[in-house]
Amino acid sequence: MNSNEHVAINKYLNKAQRITLDDVFAKRSDGDRAQRRTRIICTLGPACWEPEMLVEMMDAGMDICRFNFSHGDHESHGACLARVKEALKMRPNKTVGLLLDTKGPEIRTGFFREGLKSIELKKDQDLKIVTDYSFKGDETCIACTYEKLPQTVKPGMQILIADGSLSVEVKECGSDYVITRVMNAAKIGERKNMNLPGAKVELPVCGEREIKDFLEFGIPNQMHYIAASFVQCAQDIRDIRKILGEAGKHFKIIPKIENQEGLHNFDEILEECDGVMIARGDMGMEIPLEKVFLAQKMIISKCNLAGKPVIVATQMLESMINAPRPTRAE
Repeated sequence: MNSNEHVAINKYLNKAQRITLDDVFAKRSDGDRAQRRTRIICTLGPACWEPEMLVEMMDAGMDICRFNFSHGDHESHGACLARVKEALKMRPNKTVGLLLDTKGPEIRTGFFREGLKSIELKKDQDLKIVTDYSFKGDETCIACTYEKLPQTVKPGMQILIADGSLSVEVKECGSDYVITRVMNAAKIGERKNMNLPGAKVELPVCGEREIKDFLEFGIPNQMHYIAASFVQCAQDIRDIRKILGEAGKHFKIIPKIENQEGLHNFDEILEECDGVMIARGDMGMEIPLEKVFLAQKMIISKCNLAGKPVIVATQMLESMINAPRPTRAE
């Protein structure tokens, strides 16, 4: 390659790239929203829901308040929203978005027999999982909330329990039970979450709880965004819009992509939604950890091309819980 060709290629690359040296050396915005291309979403909780703290967060650059409906009730979220409105009165020149993040469908293990708060499982032992949720379990057999488990999994598939701390392999499927082999020694408590990597879980994105959250809290309180957990296809978003109806047509719907089905159907989901959230926590249990960054890059790229906002979530700047500055890797 001669020098002229080298210069021509560099000029082409400079035009093609979206980030330039001007961006690298631009003056820091220090919280000025107009100067930032990236927005900041903050989850509200007991550590940061007092009006004075919320004002500080607004001054520092908070753009959207996230209300996590996996925890709390309408009364506690309403009290938190009242504090946000109180803080906004102290900063009349500022605005913040309000995001309702749904609990969504989930599968959990059941309770144990009387006197047992936790069970210890040994590697290679058999563990039976039954779909009768009233069953009180022990070290040999536990219950789960998903009635279609035996029809959903197949021998050889893995089931992850308690955020992946326990992994079991399916050996046999019956009509209302699954026999598994414990792949690692672990101690687990009651009501732990279950993930079924590679399986299509037939649970509605909007159950009774989500519908109640939309109609009795989201719409009356004029929330702006809905982050819908475990969206698997475009129809899930259409179903949410139907539930919201005319009164909730102002909502921007942001599906959370956190399982293999959502990734496989991402193109149709992107076409139907108003933005996307990459939920790396559950995604990291659905696909190999080292593949999460590839899925993240793919989703961000497609959202950029479609001109739709994309949110990266889970363990974001995790080190700053205990440190004033993020790590270089973060």
